[in-house]
Amino acid sequence: MKAAYASRKPTVRCFALISFFLTAICVVSALGAAGPAVQPLGPHLYAYISDNDGSANSTFLVGSSGILLVDSGLNRTEGEKLLREIRKISPLPIAYIINTHYHPDHQGGNGVFGSEPMIISSPFTREKTIQLAARMTQGQASNPGFEFRPATMTMAQKLTIYVDDEPVEIIAAWPAHTMGDIYVYFPKERTAATGDLYLTDAVPAMDEGSAAHWIEDLDGILALPADHFVPGHFGVGTKQSIQRFRDYMADLYAQVQQMAKAGASEEEIRKNVKEPNFSDFKQYPKYEATFGDNAVAMFKQIRAGH
Repeated sequence: MKAAYASRKPTVRCFALISFFLTAICVVSALGAAGPAVQPLGPHLYAYISDNDGSANSTFLVGSSGILLVDSGLNRTEGEKLLREIRKISPLPIAYIINTHYHPDHQGGNGVFGSEPMIISSPFTREKTIQLAARMTQGQASNPGFEFRPATMTMAQKLTIYVDDEPVEIIAAWPAHTMGDIYVYFPKERTAATGDLYLTDAVPAMDEGSAAHWIEDLDGILALPADHFVPGHFGVGTKQSIQRFRDYMADLYAQVQQMAKAGASEEEIRKNVKEPNFSDFKQYPKYEATFGDNAVAMFKQIRAGH
């Protein structure tokens, strides 16, 4: 199933989202004046919680000779903010950067960390990153400080890296939020870094992917013996909060399936989906991250057989 989806060509919506990120996401809106927060999750593992909604969270594991980093932020400015916080904890070089997916807010800061780190992603993410960089080189899109570096290693279903004696498991989860998502599991710290497969108390943006498979991936994450879940955005979650996010996705998908079978139109589905049990979830119309936007994306996936 994953291989079949990975071979599909990106659609117009996928390229529209790339254009959106390249032209609009550079305007970052602050959530607060306190700055980013670094939260210890284990003796050597830390969550970096971004202080704005335009740049992603990161997770980093400090070893005896180098550091493993999951996601690098939106651009040079955000990557440098992240690096300053890392340097408060360790002077060691960044040895690995794992990118959970191709969206610039998760990997636009890669170049801040120099040419030494090994960059790891899914094959799809690597291809999309090369396309994004090429568009800027050819003058087809502006570059609001992006520091793209495509993967120097890609993985299939699963890859395990050892930082000293600590295993770091990189797990395929596509198609889901995008066609090339991965998440990272730190078993000794009982922690998962999910990228945008999970957002704490918030509605996700939906790219070309599969909501049906996304829900299965969330079930897999929930089955992990983990206590901490570092989301793509907002605060570190718990088993209960990620279960709630999964329940939102499943409930909305069931509504859309039922309406689609009844012959509802796209506009009728957008208008009629109801999520009273998740009314506290943050919604972002500017990122097409609302109940209605999610419902329409699911409807299109169902029609396309995803």
